[in-house]
This record gives sequence, C-alpha cells and structure tokens, in this order.
Amino acid sequence: MVDAPDLTHVDTWLFDLDNTLYPLDSGLAAEVDQRIRAYVMRVTGLPADEAFRLQKRYLAEHGLSLTGLVKDHGVDPAEFHAIFEDLPLELLSQDEDLVLALARLPGRRLIFTNADGGHARRVAERLGLSGLFDDIFHIGSADFAPKPSLAAFEKIMAAHAIDPATTAFFEDAERNLKPAAELGMTTVLVGPHAAACDADFVHHRTWRLAPFLAAARVAPRLP
Repeated sequence: MVDAPDLTHVDTWLFDLDNTLYPLDSGLAAEVDQRIRAYVMRVTGLPADEAFRLQKRYLAEHGLSLTGLVKDHGVDPAEFHAIFEDLPLELLSQDEDLVLALARLPGRRLIFTNADGGHARRVAERLGLSGLFDDIFHIGSADFAPKPSLAAFEKIMAAHAIDPATTAFFEDAERNLKPAAELGMTTVLVGPHAAACDADFVHHRTWRLAPFLAAARVAPRLP
C-alpha cells in the first residue's frame, strides 16, 4: 500500500526525465552510458575502462559528463548530443497509470532535465507525455549549467516565475534534490534506491512514480 503524501500546497510540478518519468530498469540508461563511453574514447583516445572512469569522474564532479568534456577537451555540445539522435527508444513503453496520475495534478508540470531538448522531446513523445507538460527545460535552456548547480535552478525559476514554496521536484539522482530542498521545494526521490536514502533534504521516497502521484493528496484542479 502506498502512503498518501500531502502535496496540497503544490501548484508547480518539476520532473526529471531519464530514470524518473520512466524506470531505470527499462535498460535505456545502459544504452546511453555505452554511447557516452564510446564518445569519450573517440575524443580522448583512452581505452574503454579508462574512458568509463573519466566519464564517471566528470559526472561526479560536474553533474554532467558533457561539462567536463567541454571544459577539458573543447567538445562542442551539439556534436556530443548528436550521438543520441538515433537512440532506439523501443525499450520504453507508455505507462497509462502514469499518464492518468500526471493528468490529475493541478497547476503547471515541467520537465527539468540535464539532457538536450531533442532527446527530451523524443522520450516524452515515446512515453505519451508530450501533451501533459507546459515546457521542457533542458540543458540548453539552462545555458549548459547542469543540475545540481544552483545556477540551473535559478535559471528555471527565473524562466517560469517559480515559487519554491509551492513546487515539488521529482528526481532519481539524490544529490540533485539537495539544492531544491535548500531553496524551499518539496523533494521526492524516485527509483529502486529511494527507500534506502536517509538524507534529510529528501522529503518523500518512492520506488515508482505513478503509484506515488496517484495516492498523493493534491489541491483540486481548477475548471
């Protein structure tokens, strides 16, 4: 049985994309990882194991592997994002329960992702969610300032006049929730590792997004 969290104060709903609006066990994350590793190998000339370590170090240091590649190797973000243009999305399927759970939420729904706009739009369309979101705020929208940097949050807040006190942010990456909580947002960690998290900046935890949203107490939608 899923608890019924009180989210009646929320009128702006921010959702990470990858591994949040679809589950980690879909397998798409592994395909993305492989493509990034191959790209790092090509740019740096490193063997696969060293390229993978560098990729993950950049991710840990910057929140996004691309940031380190731009800073240390002069990579063009457009060239990097091109490696995902033909990413097969057959691993993803539409979740009708999630569609219904999102549709019941009052106020605005926004995707807030470190991915590029093209990938985000393709994935949202594949999941049948395109019509449920007011905007996709992607890494280009943030002038390539990735989560968890405060700059990324400041940019989306300015672009959409967001009041943190009435905003909930859903993420699979625990550390990306810390600045959100510090700003005053309600935070929800999503994914198989959520239950084990004891960080005080994580307010709610759920293995799957749809049951959590369906059970949540929310304000009535305006006609």
